[in-house]
Amino acid sequence: MDRRKFVRTAGVGATVGAAAALAAPAIAQGMPEIRWRLTSSFPKSLDTLYGGAELFCRRVGEITDGKFRITPFAAGEIVPGLQVLDAVQNGTVEIGQTAAYYYIGKDITFTFDTAVPFGLNSRQHVAWWMHGGGRQLMDEFYKDYGVIGHLMGGTGAQMGGWYRKEIKTVEDLKGLKFRVGGFAGQILSRLGVVPQQIAGGEIYPALEKGTIDAAEWVGPYDDEKLGFNKVAPYYYYPGWWEGTGMGTAYVNARSWAALPPIYQKAIEVSANEVTLWMMAKYDAGNPAALRRLVAGGTRLSPFPQPVLEACFNAAMELYAEISAKNPKFKKVYDQWRPFRIDQALWSRVAEGTFDNFIGRMSSAGKL
Repeated sequence: MDRRKFVRTAGVGATVGAAAALAAPAIAQGMPEIRWRLTSSFPKSLDTLYGGAELFCRRVGEITDGKFRITPFAAGEIVPGLQVLDAVQNGTVEIGQTAAYYYIGKDITFTFDTAVPFGLNSRQHVAWWMHGGGRQLMDEFYKDYGVIGHLMGGTGAQMGGWYRKEIKTVEDLKGLKFRVGGFAGQILSRLGVVPQQIAGGEIYPALEKGTIDAAEWVGPYDDEKLGFNKVAPYYYYPGWWEGTGMGTAYVNARSWAALPPIYQKAIEVSANEVTLWMMAKYDAGNPAALRRLVAGGTRLSPFPQPVLEACFNAAMELYAEISAKNPKFKKVYDQWRPFRIDQALWSRVAEGTFDNFIGRMSSAGKL
């Protein structure tokens, strides 16, 4: 062996190795230690919704090698479930996990971040958010509230809820005290429903005591955990008010601006992972949960077509009225509506046709 060549090679290797050994700690040492708190709108009993908050916090920590740690808190541990946005705005916490349509009392435009009745499904919503201008429109809207909004989580199409009595006609809706989230309450009130906004963990006792006559939440996987089938026998579908139910992570704008860019990216990447993870978890868990519910005596039924059409017509009328009065809503709606039209057309050609055919084969016992 050429001793001089060996020494030269070894020297180069030692130098590279030493540089690598020095570089890694130097990078790690340059990352600040940051501790945040996340408050959620959801109870710990829901391993989908609150589980998404836990996954998000864990991923942010892993991506940043433990330098940026976010601790999740369930609804009620710091603030009630419907006060997440306020807690983020005023700096009580740096970040919150919620559904944007809980805050339509501030401005109806919040509904676009979660679901618009008779609107987009989950895939279509993500397409609108990422490639249809949705994020840019909502970023502009959120500036007035001092928060940054990130898409985080999604339920897929939801169920129409649990009822103490059958819904056979539009007349059966009159006087119904119905726990229903977001925009749907304003639509249903035109048909005589008395909408109630109640956080997830408080729905069961209200339904059990008869304070309300009906309640919707998400779908079989969560509804079974919350026990609604024990106090209301009739289970209707579809939840036309939520062809999807997308979650939102709100970050205090000042706290966001103070983060290093790599930590901002960790939040975005982790929120996107939660969206994919949550939708997949619901799709995987809902079928078996629905079978158990029906086997246990739940009476599963579709809403009658006249009921759906009456609700649809009321929704279209309301959108036109709000657009005439609320310029913020109109700005988003005027961009969102043609996107929905195009998506409906595409679904009729491909996704919808395929899904309907597979459904017919399933009902015929051929799968």
